[in-house]
Amino acid sequence: MARLLADLTPLRTSPAYRRLWVGNSLSAVGLQVTMIAVSLEIFEITGSSFYVGLVGLFGLVPLVITGLYGGSIADVYDRRKVALFSSIALWIVTCGIALQAWLGWRNVWVILILIALHAAASGINQPTRGAIIPALVGRKLLPAANSLNMVTFGVAMMVGPLVGGLLVAWVGYAWTYTLDVVTFLAALYSVYRLPALPPEPNADGSARVAGVKSVIDGFKFLGTHPNVRMTFLIDMASMVLASPRALLPAIGALLLGGGGTTVGILLGAVALGTLLTGLFSGPLGSIHHQGKAVYLSVTGWALSMVGFGIVVLWAIRANGGPLPLNAPMTGYVWIAAIFMLTAGIADSISAVFRNTILQSAAPDHMRGRLQGVFIVVVAGGPRLGDMIAGGVATAMGEGWTLVIGGIVSAATAAALMLWQPGFLKYDSRHLTP
Repeated sequence: MARLLADLTPLRTSPAYRRLWVGNSLSAVGLQVTMIAVSLEIFEITGSSFYVGLVGLFGLVPLVITGLYGGSIADVYDRRKVALFSSIALWIVTCGIALQAWLGWRNVWVILILIALHAAASGINQPTRGAIIPALVGRKLLPAANSLNMVTFGVAMMVGPLVGGLLVAWVGYAWTYTLDVVTFLAALYSVYRLPALPPEPNADGSARVAGVKSVIDGFKFLGTHPNVRMTFLIDMASMVLASPRALLPAIGALLLGGGGTTVGILLGAVALGTLLTGLFSGPLGSIHHQGKAVYLSVTGWALSMVGFGIVVLWAIRANGGPLPLNAPMTGYVWIAAIFMLTAGIADSISAVFRNTILQSAAPDHMRGRLQGVFIVVVAGGPRLGDMIAGGVATAMGEGWTLVIGGIVSAATAAALMLWQPGFLKYDSRHLTP
């Protein structure tokens, strides 16, 4: 049984990683608390879902821009200093979000600008933190470290929104945001205690310069290193072609019943899958054919979406068509939740090995830039998938959109493997970027 549980070796052997993991865990919960509180506050101010949707736009655009450029900064300067200064910027912006609530400004544009500044700082901070991990735990322990990060993500996604909603109701926005201010201090301290992490020099002794050329060099690297490139392409095959998030409100309101409760259950099932993957990730460390593991996981996500869609179609047929608004939750919700649980497990395993391949196969001097691309793909892929799924559902309905999207996603992943069969042979014992 012990071999099934998460491998805690990175926490035991690396005090720096242990502090970073604890700090990230606390701040991740605080961030999710803030995000749900921001959505609630903006809706309370405006009464409009449109303005709530602007939170995603104001968060995505700066993250994409600074994510790419921030990765090049992490490859040029001491990564400890880059992580520390960007963490300080994040904390200051978080203080600003709390301050506007304490002062009672209730100005939606002030909040949105603060969200944009937070995303911009995250675009520098996240790639740098990702590039730091290999230096703290070593290549052998990367799967274990990335699995522990899944525990953090799963707990944050499950606990954060619930705690955020309860705190807003009990103590108001100001105290809720202040919780994020306090918990982020743990992350700030963990970065402050990191050792110096200067970049490796170029082979020819020339100095590196952050900028557009540096970012372009990162994309050129992807163009000539197919295994690292495939970690991005195959993730987009699942997140762009088979993303269910935009369909959930309609599924909860009209097809499975239960409205917001159903949406919460289905999203919670994905988060639970992520958490379970992290908690029982012990066997992942012994898997060396990591490319094959990624492919099978992406296929598992796609098939889970097909199963979810079949449940929705089954419910529509059994109910004789769409349900009236505010209909009670039907029993089909729990069957659908099983497929969302398996989807969460599959996506988490894929994320562990995609990040591990990226961190271990890429050379250190490229690691920051590639982590920047990773952040952009992870953030932008699902949003593009939301747009596609929403458009297709308008013509074909939510159930068929899930079924067809899952089939197309699985077929695309298989086509990618036919195009680049070496990815299936990728072996962590013989790194081939």
